[in-house]
This record gives sequence, C-alpha cells and structure tokens, in this order.
Amino acid sequence: MDRKTGLAVRWLAVALAGAMLAAAQTPYQPKFPGDPARSESEAAALGYMRTVLRAQREYKKKHDHYAATLADLVHTGSFTRRMVNPERGDYTVSFQSKKGGFELALTPKQLDAEHRSFYSDEDGKIHGDEVKAADSTSPIVK
Repeated sequence: MDRKTGLAVRWLAVALAGAMLAAAQTPYQPKFPGDPARSESEAAALGYMRTVLRAQREYKKKHDHYAATLADLVHTGSFTRRMVNPERGDYTVSFQSKKGGFELALTPKQLDAEHRSFYSDEDGKIHGDEVKAADSTSPIVK
C-alpha cells in the first residue's frame, strides 16, 4: 500500500468512527411535551410505571382494593402477561403489596444521570433519584 492510499484509508477509518460516535450520542428526543425522561431507557421505565399505576386504579375501582401482585393486574387496562416479568431492559421491577396499597420501584442495572431509579405507591406520584434507590422522599419526576 503506498503512502497516499494508507492516508486515505486512515482518514476514512477516523471519519467512520466519528460518525458512529456521533450517532451513538444523539440526545434523547422527548416523547411528549413535558416528558421527564432523560433517555430511551427511562422513557420505557416511566411508561411501564404509568401502565402499572393506571391498571392499579382500574383494578381498585372494580375490586375495591389494590392488586396484591403484578400477575393480578394481567388484562386490567393495557397490562399484559408479559409485563409481569421483573426484567424490563435496563431496569428491574420490584412490587410489594401493603395494607391498603402497594409500592412499585424500578431500579436500573447501572445508576447514572440517564438511568435514575424510580418509585411510586398508591398515591400515583412517580419519584426519581440518580444517586440512590428512589423512595417516597425522592423528588417527584412527573
């Protein structure tokens, strides 16, 4: 390979690597006005939480109490059997029934600014935290 061809190949490799890096770092595009998510993973986690919260409200209207398990919510609203699985991409779901209510938490596999932890209970407010597991004292994200 002569010097000119070698330089062209190196230049092409650097340009391609730069283009791939730029594509990988495209900023998150909000899904709706006021979207609190900071990444696609957070958008999916928050969407899951909203689906569970809506299903719990519908379940309570019909049964006069909250569902004791995620499996109890299947076919309530848009909650499907697939959603019972606690592994949700970059997040793991924790659901606990308690007297008169429930607690729902989504914990990221890696906690950082684009993968906050989330928490909600029967009050329907979603709390988020980027430094620790979210709880009822964490800031509200919606």
